[in-house]
Amino acid sequence: MPKVTAHDLMEKFNLKLISGEEGIYRPITTSDISRPGMEMAGYFNYYPAQRVQLLGKTELTFFEQLSDTEKVDRMERLCTYDTPAIIISREMEIPLQLLEASAKVGVPVMSSNLTTTRLSSTLTNYLESQLAPMTAVHGVLIDIYGIGVMITGSSGVGKSETALDLVRRGHRLVADDSVEIRQEHDGMLVGRSPDIIRHLLEIRGLGIINVMTLFGAGAVRLFTPIAMVVHLEIWDQTKAYDRLGLDEETIRIFNTDLPKITVPVRPGRNLAVIIEVAAMNFRLKRMGINAAEEFNQRLTNVITDGDREEF
Repeated sequence: MPKVTAHDLMEKFNLKLISGEEGIYRPITTSDISRPGMEMAGYFNYYPAQRVQLLGKTELTFFEQLSDTEKVDRMERLCTYDTPAIIISREMEIPLQLLEASAKVGVPVMSSNLTTTRLSSTLTNYLESQLAPMTAVHGVLIDIYGIGVMITGSSGVGKSETALDLVRRGHRLVADDSVEIRQEHDGMLVGRSPDIIRHLLEIRGLGIINVMTLFGAGAVRLFTPIAMVVHLEIWDQTKAYDRLGLDEETIRIFNTDLPKITVPVRPGRNLAVIIEVAAMNFRLKRMGINAAEEFNQRLTNVITDGDREEF
């Protein structure tokens, strides 16, 4: 699992470090944000110390009503060696007791000019994206009419050449050779390219080309949700390939099943057109239009009508 630290939050959200500089590289391991309202009242039985603690106007207004002894106690119990960071919203004044407690155990205290609700939302979205489970798959990822299509297959089968043809047809390259996949939400897989090969495409005999430089910024995307997988394989004469499209094969990544189509490769087949049509057909299926099922129903009706005529 990738690591996120308070230092990353400072750079991403322009947070101002107030105290606890020695703890800015503490790892943040969960995307959940805690607003310690009950803790301000003294209830620490279920205090989630491993979360980023967010103090807003409500928490600090209640805190000001406490006695000096209670203030010290609350902040010392709030700052633990497991606490990755404490953030104050609205650039409100930082309580002296919090600064003293954070200095003892090295908890970074930061300030933001955002409102509490907006800050909580943006922090949660960022942490969910960065801490999502990630894996890498050998393949190519293309955005075709808004459908994220991952093309897989053995080395040399023609994945990159097909991607180049699709880019020339107006579609957008996301990743070539290696696709980093994160499960950001249940049922949603988001693919992107490793930074080192972003916008690059390797064509055997030609070398490495920069797709954005050659075709413009509209020919690339940084990331896209993955909707389907197209697997390319060398044509096997002994294998029976699906000719109707009734058989629905899937591939599981993390706990998400993606529809998978196997396309045999042999000279004369225009793979780019086939994959483009596969993406459009996928969109139609999501809209409730399934050509294979319609044909099957027509065939069933013809057979049924023929049996009736015999009687």
